Amino acid sequence: MRFPRFLLVFLALSCLPSAFAASSSGPQSPSILPQAFAGWQMQGAPHISTDAAAADPTNAAVLNEYRFTDLSTAIYTRDDGRTLKVRAARFADASGAFGAYTFYLQPQMNREQIGDQAASVGDRVLFYRGHILIDAQFSKESPMSGAELRELAGDLPHPGGNTGNLPSFIQFLPQREYIANTQKYVMGPIALSSLDLPLNADQIDFGSSSELSLARYQTPSGEATLVLISYPTPQLAAEHLRRIDAAKGVGESSQGGVSTINGSGTFFDKRTGPIVAIVTGGISDSDAKNLLGRVNYEASVTWNTPTGNREVHDLYMLILNIVILCAILAGLAIVAGLAFGGFRILMKRLYPDKVFDRPEQVEFISLHLTETIVTEGPPMGGDGRPELPQNPS
Repeated sequence: MRFPRFLLVFLALSCLPSAFAASSSGPQSPSILPQAFAGWQMQGAPHISTDAAAADPTNAAVLNEYRFTDLSTAIYTRDDGRTLKVRAARFADASGAFGAYTFYLQPQMNREQIGDQAASVGDRVLFYRGHILIDAQFSKESPMSGAELRELAGDLPHPGGNTGNLPSFIQFLPQREYIANTQKYVMGPIALSSLDLPLNADQIDFGSSSELSLARYQTPSGEATLVLISYPTPQLAAEHLRRIDAAKGVGESSQGGVSTINGSGTFFDKRTGPIVAIVTGGISDSDAKNLLGRVNYEASVTWNTPTGNREVHDLYMLILNIVILCAILAGLAIVAGLAFGGFRILMKRLYPDKVFDRPEQVEFISLHLTETIVTEGPPMGGDGRPELPQNPS
């Protein structure tokens, strides 16, 4: 009998939907907390919520401003009887986790080497890694608590692409004379209202995609606050600097945009690239100008900045899926051809002339190429008729 060739085609086509779906399905959000780490074992299932009030009822609006997405809370225990309560808040990107970390950070905390940044007070540790903020509460602290939390930080899911990057403008905050644990990062007016600044949300204008970061510095003449406000373009930064100066009643001076207010402490500002830098506090003019002079924007050009155009992304995904489908089809065609050819060769070796090419099933056309072909006829006479052979007399 003949091998049913359509069976291979049917099997190949039946594999296409599942293969294509597996290649085009989007990634699923990984769970935040692991079941076990460094000898700690999770008790029961973690409590999961997408409500920011479950993480912090008092400051839920602030967490939402930092683009909070979900919360996972779990209790861990060890064989020695200690317990550990972990609350893990996930944000849309690393900027949100960093902003929430600075919101809860207090100057009296001790710096720790856990995750991207960490601080502790007593038996409580606050740290973030990527786009996840962790609040860990030990029932009893031990010398190995830091190492155990470092292992937990390594088990946390990490965001991909640019969502794992921090805002680039915060790198322009000077490190010299910085007072530890005083940096804040603000993305909206709600978090701004918790800070003691001589600026309001209207002057900063968060609707223009601005961001703010500040830190306190100990200068020779006293403590000062340095504020950096980042705008999308230098033109927007210059426009908002004029608005701030007008609101403060300050005229632009001849010293490169440095301005001062008399009678209300010290207020110096300037623009450097797309950044507006402001120094406030009861310090001397020379210290304020010195601190402000350390903020200098340096542009960096990157060629791999992703586009936010949805149509371009959809077209890219369409072309990518077409290429994947073509690769799957080509691979299945090669596998099907090799499988059918190999099966035919194997059958002919094991069962010659029984499965394939049996004599009664072989049909061919014979051209009879071995028959004699006459190329010359009898001799012709003068009248155009063939001459008859002469009988010998």
